Amino acid sequence: MPVTSVANKPTSLKLPATLKMQLEDVAKKAGLSLHALMVQTLADSVRRTHLREAFVTDSMAALRDMKATGSGYELGEVRAYFSELANHRKGHQGKPENLVPTRLG
Repeated sequence: MPVTSVANKPTSLKLPATLKMQLEDVAKKAGLSLHALMVQTLADSVRRTHLREAFVTDSMAALRDMKATGSGYELGEVRAYFSELANHRKGHQGKPENLVPTRLG
């Protein structure tokens, strides 16, 4: 994932020698400079952190909604849905029907 920025801000990063050698090897195999690999890796880490934060926020909102309404999804049905969805994405079956919340408890 390329990082687009109007201005670059120089920074120094002191790495243990063995880690730097490992990073150089990974960068070479990926056809990247060490700098490009580190920038890409850091940008990916920030993206994953934001995705994780959004997941937690969405999960907490869904839990509040489930507690307020008393309806949600049975775990077995959710597992079956995602199994069918995986098979659909592999081209083995049609797209599964959307899950419908049910009264829990």
